[in-house]
Amino acid sequence: MTMLGSLIAKGRRVQGHQPWPRAIVDAKIWSLAAGELANGTLSLFGLWGEEKSVHMALLEESTIGVLSLECAGGTFPSVGQFHAPAIRLERTIRDLYGLVPEHAPDKRPWLDHGRWNVNNPLGQAALALKSAGYAFLPVEGEDLHQIPVGPVHAGIIEPGHFRFTASGETVVRLEERLGYVHKGIESLMRGASLERAATFACHISGDSAVAYSIAFARAVEAALGIAPSARAVYLRGLMAELERMANHLGDFGAICNDASFTLMHAHCGVLRERVLRAAHAAFGHRLMMDCIMPGGVVADVREGGMEAVRSCIAEIRRRFPAFVEIYDDTASLLNRTVGTGILKPEFARRFAAGGYVGRASGRNFDARRNLAYAPYDALVFEVPVQDAGDVDARVDIRVREIVQSLSLIEQILDKLPDGPVAVAVPDGGGEGIAVAEGFRGDVLAAVRLAADGTIARCHLRDPSWFQWPLLEVAVDGNIVADFPLCNKSFNCSYSGHDL
Repeated sequence: MTMLGSLIAKGRRVQGHQPWPRAIVDAKIWSLAAGELANGTLSLFGLWGEEKSVHMALLEESTIGVLSLECAGGTFPSVGQFHAPAIRLERTIRDLYGLVPEHAPDKRPWLDHGRWNVNNPLGQAALALKSAGYAFLPVEGEDLHQIPVGPVHAGIIEPGHFRFTASGETVVRLEERLGYVHKGIESLMRGASLERAATFACHISGDSAVAYSIAFARAVEAALGIAPSARAVYLRGLMAELERMANHLGDFGAICNDASFTLMHAHCGVLRERVLRAAHAAFGHRLMMDCIMPGGVVADVREGGMEAVRSCIAEIRRRFPAFVEIYDDTASLLNRTVGTGILKPEFARRFAAGGYVGRASGRNFDARRNLAYAPYDALVFEVPVQDAGDVDARVDIRVREIVQSLSLIEQILDKLPDGPVAVAVPDGGGEGIAVAEGFRGDVLAAVRLAADGTIARCHLRDPSWFQWPLLEVAVDGNIVADFPLCNKSFNCSYSGHDL
């Protein structure tokens, strides 16, 4: 029996939780799981709370399991004291639900900036508002100075605060403060209909609208024991690869732009625009928002949509290799990206970093392959991996994933089955969990449905939760001027993280 299977077996199995198991455990088993995270046997896949309990999703190879702990007295043993990736998640649980992680290494708030009308708004008893200052971690040494950046930035980007401590031009420590775009998604989900909840999920992080929609829809379908039609599954895959390709093209150009190579930014912007226009032609929306619902997709491909997608793919195949060659042959550009912002493989593995961040640092995980969900279980593709871990490596992974997406889209178009685009979704209760591979990495959705089919509880976890802390590590030892380059090469989501 695997370690994850053993932990599940030691608890009380929750019936009807699909497709992976959930078990209610005691504090001893919870802490045992935390120890297995610390020694690398398991990977932390999610950690979230509700009024009286906390839940921990664990990954072992290609299997997921969820442990649940009832919080007697409003406390639970801290996972973060053994396993650093859990720290921010535990701070969030405390902010939202008032559940206290015992012996937690960091007791500061995370999402709560003292500007809500209550503390612990989703807990059993919301508390009167208490506003307090935020203490950044101290840094000791000679000739150090601090540089505060944000939350308002010069560009049209999301808000986040970055506190640099530097010695001259060299970054000694970066500490982030996020939470500025908290929207109360978990509260809005409570009692929502499936249609409304799907809309909330889709709009959590606009650049990952498809990934969130697929994760949520698959979790609901698992809870209800239904399967979407074959045509709907392939159309979802088509949308996912269009989204992935558009974002990777945009990031490739933007990274080059942050290295003052604006020509590449312009060229990649043109190709990204071609993908977005093809998506609009096929599905009626450039970002394909509200196109996926539990049971399938909202509508079939529009007239002329397939031709628009094929034309887009042909153009990218024709033009993109030249841009990659320009990047590889421009010494001044490589001088900025090679060896900059190195994330060592041991950190990527420890934090279970998904997407290009993890794969550029040797973590060979892709939910499309490792968790083998449709239509990818019937398609041929490679998962590019390398271990250099620098900005250049994260560019390289994006470039190679664009090539894979081109092939996947062609396969999907060639294999697209006939038939309906949706199946009926029955009312009823149940629990489901699902994962979708977005362009940043794995998006997790955990859903509990009430008997009338509305949402009793929904948790959606962005891959950025496990990537933002690693940006702090990657920037150490680099010059301040290279932070925008490192930051863009990670391109973590603010909105997806802040919920």
